[in-house]
Amino acid sequence: MRPRQTGGCACGAVRYHVHGPLRDVIDCHCSDCRRATGHHAALTAAARDDVEITGEVRWFASTPGTRRGFCPTCGSPLFWDTIGRHRLWIHAGSLDLPTGLRTRGHVFVADISDYYTITDGLPQRPGDDEELSK
Repeated sequence: MRPRQTGGCACGAVRYHVHGPLRDVIDCHCSDCRRATGHHAALTAAARDDVEITGEVRWFASTPGTRRGFCPTCGSPLFWDTIGRHRLWIHAGSLDLPTGLRTRGHVFVADISDYYTITDGLPQRPGDDEELSK
């Protein structure tokens, strides 16, 4: 089956293929995402069974029940995973172009850093938002 989307890390050691649909992008402004990426995280998501990963991914348990997947060679952030859920979050910046995606909104804006503001007019939530993140 031909993948709908492909992506990978900066050095090419990790590649992935997504065989199903991707959810539009959510920008997460929580302190964990800011520290892990150097800014807010732009994340899409796909069904776990639709994502085929080649190469070694290193996983870091960032908070209870969650882990972050990154390339152990170049350090590129690739995935965010909630243990036991059917969906795998994918860092949108790691996707090959064109993505065909759009940004849907912002979550955890209560944790936003003080050096930028959100001015795109998209929905903003102070914490997580199940409806926005579907």
